[in-house]
Amino acid sequence: MITGTRAKKPIGTNQNMDVEKVFHMTGGTGDNSYAKNSSYQKKVSDMVKHITMEALQEVYLALAPKSLGIADLGCSSGSNSLSIIKDIVEAVEAASCKIMIPAPEFRVYLNDLPTNDFNSIFKSLPDFYRDLNKERSDGPPLLFIAGYPGSFYGRLFPNDCLHFVHSSYSLHWLSKVPPSLYDKQGKPINKGSVHISESSPPLVSQAYYAQFQEDFSLFLRSRSEELANGGRMVLIMLGRIGPDHVDRGNSFYWELLSRSLSILATQVCLRLSLCGPY
Repeated sequence: MITGTRAKKPIGTNQNMDVEKVFHMTGGTGDNSYAKNSSYQKKVSDMVKHITMEALQEVYLALAPKSLGIADLGCSSGSNSLSIIKDIVEAVEAASCKIMIPAPEFRVYLNDLPTNDFNSIFKSLPDFYRDLNKERSDGPPLLFIAGYPGSFYGRLFPNDCLHFVHSSYSLHWLSKVPPSLYDKQGKPINKGSVHISESSPPLVSQAYYAQFQEDFSLFLRSRSEELANGGRMVLIMLGRIGPDHVDRGNSFYWELLSRSLSILATQVCLRLSLCGPY
């Protein structure tokens, strides 16, 4: 299991925003889509692929289920969503050959928030199946792929239906904006920043740390009900080192974003004041 201890989440968000309803990666296949801008996430996933596949093979060899239940939590859209499935199928088939038993059927559940672009994934399935079945003399694998919209901070699946859970670059996103980022009057305590900066008061990192603990605990409790006895998880997420959780590696980019948003807000307010009352 690969875990982190901090969430990397912008801090200037409306505290009343319903994350589950409005948050998603940019869908489609255009230049600004997640599908065209997720090569870094793919690189990180590939770096630890040997850990993922080893854990998967170990759970399969230990349990030898005829129907293998797998969930990819935070699947988003684009080629990354399906490339991990291909790796999973090939790894399990290789393990089956070693012990000379037929490969199982694969039940793969792709999960993300309801506003995720699941349609792009489903549209690419025919090409995915065609590529997967190339040069196979023993026929195609019994592979059943389904979309499962909903927040993974809570129950998603029936009891004991999963053998393996995979999540990459998703668990650092929180379920909501931490309420303690605002004072009693509802004003943000991290004024002038959309990130945990050098000037952020200690309460900012404490607020995000507390929210992460609450969310991750709920995530683990939920998966403990859904995973069969002996099942495993591989979780890949961002983390930070240090008690203040300042993102020093990317602070320059966060500063630019803070300034850009501040200028944009000023321009909007100026235009509204020039327009007068409606």
